[in-house]
Amino acid sequence: MHRPLGSAAMLYADDLFAEVDSPLGGDATSLIEMILSFNEFGSSTAFTVEDGIPYYVNEFWTSGQRKGHSVHEISYRACFKSQLPEFFIRRLTGLGDSVLDPFMGRGTTPVEAHLLGRTPVGNDINPLSVLLTRPRLNVPTYQEVQLALDAVEWDRPVAVREDLLAFYHRTTLQGLAALREHLLEVAPLDMTTPDRAVDWIRMVAINRLTGHSAGFFSVYSLPPNQAVTVERQLRINEKRNQVPPFRDIRSIILKKTRSLLRSGTPRVERNASLSVGPASKLEMVPNASVALTITSPPFLDVVQYADDNWLRCWFAGIDSASVPISMHRTEAAWEEMVRKVLIEQARVVRPGGHIAFEVGEVRNGRVLLEKAVWRAAEGLPFERLCVMINQQEFTKTANCWGVGNNAKGTNTNRIVLLRRLRD
Repeated sequence: MHRPLGSAAMLYADDLFAEVDSPLGGDATSLIEMILSFNEFGSSTAFTVEDGIPYYVNEFWTSGQRKGHSVHEISYRACFKSQLPEFFIRRLTGLGDSVLDPFMGRGTTPVEAHLLGRTPVGNDINPLSVLLTRPRLNVPTYQEVQLALDAVEWDRPVAVREDLLAFYHRTTLQGLAALREHLLEVAPLDMTTPDRAVDWIRMVAINRLTGHSAGFFSVYSLPPNQAVTVERQLRINEKRNQVPPFRDIRSIILKKTRSLLRSGTPRVERNASLSVGPASKLEMVPNASVALTITSPPFLDVVQYADDNWLRCWFAGIDSASVPISMHRTEAAWEEMVRKVLIEQARVVRPGGHIAFEVGEVRNGRVLLEKAVWRAAEGLPFERLCVMINQQEFTKTANCWGVGNNAKGTNTNRIVLLRRLRD
């Protein structure tokens, strides 16, 4: 039974899945026909061939902001919107099918798979990704979050990092240090099934560490997906003539919790599989078990993930310097990495299953990474179907960077679509 949908975001309750389209399964012809005939947003699909690669260009999902479930609103650098995995999950999988992202980042693919009644499988080289994803697969009640916050000894005597006073009022920093120590004690990183309210609080706190409004713990800084250095924050403070104000940590966490759950509380997911490790070695994923992979790896050396997440890693107790995030300066090196990842995908994706490999735009479109993915898949047991380009009507880079629409940043999603051959 489906609940009627209004103009607001879809509501997901404990016994309710999102409405599910009939999956196209492994029928490549039907899939291409669907792409060609797609006109949900009023535009026809354009078709062209370049260097032997078929391209299909259209607006395949809305460019509107905040159209997905509110639980997705966790900030992370270079992440795609939930509408991208939703498009493919609805059309290429059925209820209960396993959906994988070996570079899960903030967890958009596994969380959307969960919301749509599929089995989420996720992996990332950075353990921070598990801390951002796991709590949204087993969401606590608001009351549980309140009680877990009440259990924190906010005034406990703990050492504080004096350099972080560039970001925080001393009382706020004292509270953050107390919360950090509490979380590391009751939910250490090696605990695979922590209390769900504690896990949730850590996720929310990680995403409120720095930002540019009173909804964050810090004084005005860059957007929450990119922590600047202490030295740069001191320069920002001097330029803006600002002093870190006191922030009520507990109130901010509760306010963000209400916001994340405004679309409804997702059901509990008991079959999710999340791991930490290289995308080319997914030891926890059985052979031929995945119906669909939706992923987007780091684009060359464009985004400095370790630098961006240094403060988040500190709060979580992760040594960011020890996380071996792949950064490739040349297209050839990046293509070699993709080849290794696709070899592992050939093992885990079931015959007739699909891979949607998103690469966005790099260096103002001068580097077309979809062609590197296409080459990397050659000779592997995949049918190379096409490249889909979701043409945006705006630049995904935020306005706070002073970037005008369609001027800089990423304006399109470029997805290489592969189908696993049947043995």
